[in-house]
Amino acid sequence: MKYISTRGNEQRMTAAEAIIAGLADDGGLFVPTELPQVSMDFIAGLQGLSYEERAQRVLGCFLTDYSADEIQGCVQRAYGGGKFDSAKVAPLTMFDDVSSLELWHGPTSAFKDMALQLLPQLLSTALKKTGEKNEVLILVATSGDTGKAALEGFKDVEQIKIMVFYPETGVSRIQRQQMVTQAGDNVAVAAVQGNFDDAQNGVKKIFNDTAFNEALAKNQVRLSSANSINWGRLVPQIVYYFSAYADLLDAGRLQLGDEVNFTVPTGNFGDILAGFYAKSMGLPVHKLICASNSNNVLTDFLRTGVYDRNREFFKTITPSMDILISSNLERLLYHMTNADKVGGWMRQLADAGRYEADAGVMDRIQNLFWADWADDKATADTIKDVYFSKHYVLDTHTAVAWRVAQNYQKQTQDTCPMVIVSTASPYKFNESVLAALGVHTEGQDAFALLDKLAEYNTSKIPQGLDSLRTAPRRHSLVCTREKMAEKVMEFAQKKRN
Repeated sequence: MKYISTRGNEQRMTAAEAIIAGLADDGGLFVPTELPQVSMDFIAGLQGLSYEERAQRVLGCFLTDYSADEIQGCVQRAYGGGKFDSAKVAPLTMFDDVSSLELWHGPTSAFKDMALQLLPQLLSTALKKTGEKNEVLILVATSGDTGKAALEGFKDVEQIKIMVFYPETGVSRIQRQQMVTQAGDNVAVAAVQGNFDDAQNGVKKIFNDTAFNEALAKNQVRLSSANSINWGRLVPQIVYYFSAYADLLDAGRLQLGDEVNFTVPTGNFGDILAGFYAKSMGLPVHKLICASNSNNVLTDFLRTGVYDRNREFFKTITPSMDILISSNLERLLYHMTNADKVGGWMRQLADAGRYEADAGVMDRIQNLFWADWADDKATADTIKDVYFSKHYVLDTHTAVAWRVAQNYQKQTQDTCPMVIVSTASPYKFNESVLAALGVHTEGQDAFALLDKLAEYNTSKIPQGLDSLRTAPRRHSLVCTREKMAEKVMEFAQKKRN
């Protein structure tokens, strides 16, 4: 299987080459030339297997240039060794009317661990497979969770450095503390004066700056990405849709072939896009339900076909979804139409901040997706309602998905089993969660709030968060978007200890 750009240049790469490159030369994203198909026997065969075994089978469909032994090694290093506090890695908590797919049992307590524990292993293996001699510098723009997960995954990996940019005032206190205390002699962290889109646009500009990349090459450094624009970040996420379905089969909640719905809290569109790939492969998914917060650019697009980022930007209690440019939507558009149209729409987005997909494309998209959004009040109300009805504590992002799933079921009367993709531990957003539960939080530090939330939650404070109490601050760099390239070059030239 080869990988090509969503914008139509002539590059054709193996999976390993695409994972190293991160972004295509024309600024597009890599997509597979074909979508593999699996049988019901394949899906049935996932029952009773460990998450690692399921991952090996699903990944093998896409990473055809990796040997079975290479994939197995990558998976074991990513998910084994006690890195996850659940033996099931991505357990499914089942209630009478809904199931919660918990993707936050990894070292940083967010769903990004599901991909960012595996991506460094895939990339390190790819460097060996391709004979790449240059050092790879991973650039990341984060709205909160990706940054820490990437730092944790790539720390001290040979031949790789990583630099993370986050919005100075756009992440939770716990998220900031996770990043600025990160150890490792190959890591750097910088706050950007602006919002997430400023950080993301700055990173994209660096990737697309030919002269800058040539200067890096003279220092034997090449750029790559750990954001979900990198195929190696996206492909691991396909696995947990199959795993959730297998768990429902194991529990007798489904018969093989029965359809299921997934509701996904969505910012950059990568998580829900992985569900699209799973459905395209043959997983019996009826509807993929896109849940947004007040920055509801995706809701508007999926309903109307107009993508318009020229709107007010809201800081919400769901900071990982405070995004107005959802990069992975480009991949979906490619699969729905062609590279010429996608390239044109992306130029319109860059130049004018908006584009409009044609009716035929939207008919195909709306047949697969449904979309709605929830503001902060509805999110807080949902946290309170679910806690008192099920004694189950949601983080804010999962609460958005829960509310949107309820809206979908009420409006459509769809009775397919519902899986809500739970993307973060409530401990990562303790202040907002406690406030939703009616607990006074003003003036208390983040760690006192961790202890307070533990009084409500049946799950313990994750060790990775608890240890932040005494972790020293290691990173204090702050820069404007215009200075990001300068800081990247300084870090690229810095020697490891």
